Amino acid sequence: MYKFFIKRSLDFCVSLIVLILISPIFILLIVFLAIANNGKPFFVQRRPGKNEKIFSIIKFKTMNDRVDDKGQLLPDKDRLTKVGSFVRKTSLDEIPQLLNVLKGEMSLIGPRPLIIEYLPIYNTTQKKRHDVRPGITGWAQINGRNSITWKKKFEYDVWYVENCSFLLDAKIIGLTLKKVIQKEDVNLSEELTSEYFNGKN
Repeated sequence: MYKFFIKRSLDFCVSLIVLILISPIFILLIVFLAIANNGKPFFVQRRPGKNEKIFSIIKFKTMNDRVDDKGQLLPDKDRLTKVGSFVRKTSLDEIPQLLNVLKGEMSLIGPRPLIIEYLPIYNTTQKKRHDVRPGITGWAQINGRNSITWKKKFEYDVWYVENCSFLLDAKIIGLTLKKVIQKEDVNLSEELTSEYFNGKN
């Protein structure tokens, strides 16, 4: 009952309320990031969601588009702006994903949506992470995030899918807020520090 109906209703209501409450911060971040990124405050990328259905995830853009003399993007660390660094450290870059939650493409809690390129190399067990909507935060994120192996991350993701409940989601939200407040491993995104998943690591 919770997993198939109540969870979605809570996602929608909580996301709408939070967006309304933080709308002044949301607007300020858009302005500052637009200035830092030449008019581009948002980062949009195609990701696989529930049942591997592709959607466009939206986040605040924390890196500029600077390139080298060959036209190739500079390394992440060289493109991370000052305001972008602050937004990442405080996990504010995740705020726009509340729009994805409202649209039903994501949940507040669930396995993080990874890049499309990984889809062909998941094994049968790892594919189970797509049996539910992806989340802004999840069981793997509060249990190490980028400090654990891909194998362990997927084990946590699949465990969450098989054990999803209201109490578990409440626990994950509580621990996520604790990590954000304590600035402990708070960046939930995977782009800056994770090694590329090759199906073996």
